[in-house]
Amino acid sequence: MQRILKAIENFIGQNRGGIVLIMLLIAVTGSIVGYRYYRYTRDTPEFCLTCHMMQDTFISWQKSKHWQIKCQTCHKMSIFEQNRLVVAYITKGATGPQKQMHGRAAPWQACRKCHLEQMQQGSAMRRSYGHARHVFMENIGCDKCHSGTSHNFTPNEAACAKCHKDKLVHGLGMEGLSCLKCHNYGTGKGAVAMVSEERCMGCHRNVRNTGAMAALKCFDCHKPHGKIKLTSADCLARCHGNEVQVGQHRLHMDQAGLQCLDCHKAHGWKVGPKQAPGLCDRCHKLRDPKSFIY
Repeated sequence: MQRILKAIENFIGQNRGGIVLIMLLIAVTGSIVGYRYYRYTRDTPEFCLTCHMMQDTFISWQKSKHWQIKCQTCHKMSIFEQNRLVVAYITKGATGPQKQMHGRAAPWQACRKCHLEQMQQGSAMRRSYGHARHVFMENIGCDKCHSGTSHNFTPNEAACAKCHKDKLVHGLGMEGLSCLKCHNYGTGKGAVAMVSEERCMGCHRNVRNTGAMAALKCFDCHKPHGKIKLTSADCLARCHGNEVQVGQHRLHMDQAGLQCLDCHKAHGWKVGPKQAPGLCDRCHKLRDPKSFIY
């Protein structure tokens, strides 16, 4: 035994320089390999495929709008979490998904890194008022409104009702409409951008856009989450209270029991020579509509 130890000591003494060089090469090679492996785990999407459960998710990422963004940009793991998952896999096996945060919580925390301008400048640049209001003013997390199923981050419109319980969609054939059919998160001005005129006219194409009421917005009269269909009482209470005293209005309302909308048809309103026949002569002999105001 002593001879063996003596021989090793002599060998080391005679080849000290070579041994140091070999150890240095091993250290450098190990560092390079370790660094390359570290970068592979942190920067290469294909690393995710080494997990037996990632094939379908990887394909969904390739087909998504985020396919040019590396997996690790959104799905980050600390060294501690990596080691914990390895130990859990070894001790518990692959019987089910291990509890981890890099796939569930981390992506939502990474949204703002890329979409910060879209959300932050919404109210100032009118690019996305809805995001500015919800994310920065109300401090609502992305995952509260967007679904995250297999890289498909579509708005979850069912989430709207959780906060806006008093904002139910009105009737008249529109019960099945979802919130984003009317509310716009894109371009526009201020709060009005959330319900733009263009959205209304996209469905209600037969509504006149000229005439005495053309300067009003649809929702100046129609309240989608409240009273959508107007009555004569609404016309008088909001704008036209003084018209009752003009001309023959009082006579028609008190004696004939007529209401505003009996004569003034929605979105047309005017009663002139073209409208009078078939309207005024339902009750009396046809007269010049101008005589009504005297």
